Amino acid sequence: MVSHSFILIHKMAEMRNIKELLSTGMATEGNLLIAKKILDTLVEEVNKRLIPRTEAALVIGPSMIPGSSIDVDRETPNTLSVREVGEGADIILDNQSYTSVNIKPKKYGVGIRITNEMLEDGKWNLLERNIMTAAKRFAENETNLILTQLDSAATVNAGGAAYQVSDLTTQMQDLEDSDYNPTTLLVGNEVLHDLRNIDTFVEANKLGSREMLETGFVGKIYGLNVMRFSTNAAPSSAYSKYAYVFDNTQAYYIAEKRPLTVERFDLQSNDMKAATITQRIAVQIIRTQAVSKTTTE
Repeated sequence: MVSHSFILIHKMAEMRNIKELLSTGMATEGNLLIAKKILDTLVEEVNKRLIPRTEAALVIGPSMIPGSSIDVDRETPNTLSVREVGEGADIILDNQSYTSVNIKPKKYGVGIRITNEMLEDGKWNLLERNIMTAAKRFAENETNLILTQLDSAATVNAGGAAYQVSDLTTQMQDLEDSDYNPTTLLVGNEVLHDLRNIDTFVEANKLGSREMLETGFVGKIYGLNVMRFSTNAAPSSAYSKYAYVFDNTQAYYIAEKRPLTVERFDLQSNDMKAATITQRIAVQIIRTQAVSKTTTE
């Protein structure tokens, strides 16, 4: 007669074998028996650091652009001179000079198509989700356009392996030599890394605060507002090594003929919901001498 202890030991061995089987990669059937909870909340991508419109010298809206483009007239600096005139001599004639730049917004857009089956079966409203993501891409495109225009800076300085205090003060002087007021320091990620390693902006006894140590960022340096832009919103990864100093009252304009526009419609023959998202926009540098750019290695 089999003893109870033998039966118990045998059953424990069987249970151990089953557990070992379920823990192996071969135990597909076992894994399917394990209850799983699929999270109902979508983990969204992080928002990128973009350049706010407050940095534009002027944002020209649709009502200010009657046609397809707009001309911006500029007074040429340092024209019309005053000269010494001798007694009885003719007074020399002079006048201001002007130039004009034409800004023509370009059209950017994306189309989205979602089948009704996907809308019916999806955990989220896929059309809405895609429209929201598209809106982010349009904002990132605007930062891309701004950086492209800032590349037309009158002065481009070649820095060393790391961004230094002297690079910043040189850029400030670039603007001041042309009578512009430096207001903004715009940096890529590698330049920000360099700033974090300059003791002038880290040590409390030199900076006068613990801002860099506590937040990893100093919002104001030499009176300039410090801003970081995302490399993933820039034209290329090389922009991580760039630093721009500019006068935000003079540097560039944004002309928007059509603001971000969403048009929804049905594709009945395909049993689909659809949307087109478009924008007509341009960024134009107005005063190249109001911008200084430094590149690091």
